Amino acid sequence: MTDELLVVRAQLGEHAALAELLARWRMPVWIYVRRMLDADRADDVTQEIWLSVVRGLPRLRDPGRFAPWLFTIARRSVADRLRGEYAQAGETSGAGDMVVDDPAEAMVDRAALVSVLSGLPVLEREILVLFYLEDLPVEECADICQIPAGTVKSRLNRARRLLREHLEEKGYRP
Repeated sequence: MTDELLVVRAQLGEHAALAELLARWRMPVWIYVRRMLDADRADDVTQEIWLSVVRGLPRLRDPGRFAPWLFTIARRSVADRLRGEYAQAGETSGAGDMVVDDPAEAMVDRAALVSVLSGLPVLEREILVLFYLEDLPVEECADICQIPAGTVKSRLNRARRLLREHLEEKGYRP
C-alpha cells in the first residue's frame, strides 16, 4: 500500500492506516533527527514531530507529498530545538559540537563518518543527511529546506568540500 493511500485512509479516520504510516516512517524520521542531534534529544524531538504529524495530517492537501511534508516538519522541529538551546546558552554558533557519537555504531568507518558529520555546520550537515543518507532528490531537499534547488546544489558542493577537508584532517586520503 502506498503512502498516499495510507494518508487518505488516515485522513478519513482509519486508525490502522495511521498506525501503518507511523510504523513505516518511525525509523527514517528518528535516523534523520539522530543525525542532527544526540540520542536523548532525538527521542524528544521525534515525539514532537509525530505529534505535529498527527495533528496536521487532516490538513495535508496533497497526500502524494507526504514524505517531503514529514521531513519539513522534522527539519523545523530540529531547527526549533537548536534555536532554543542556542538562545538559552547565549551562543550564536558552534552547533557542530552538539552531536554525540552513538555508542551502538558497530563499524569504525561509520563512527568516523558520524563524527566528521557532527563537525560540519548545521546547514551543510542537513543537506548531506537529506540528499545522501535519506536519498531524497534535490527538488525534495529544496522543498523541505524551503530554498531553491540551486541553493541545495551549492550547499551540497560546500558540504562535500568541508567533509573532504575534515576527512583529510583525520588522516583519510581520497
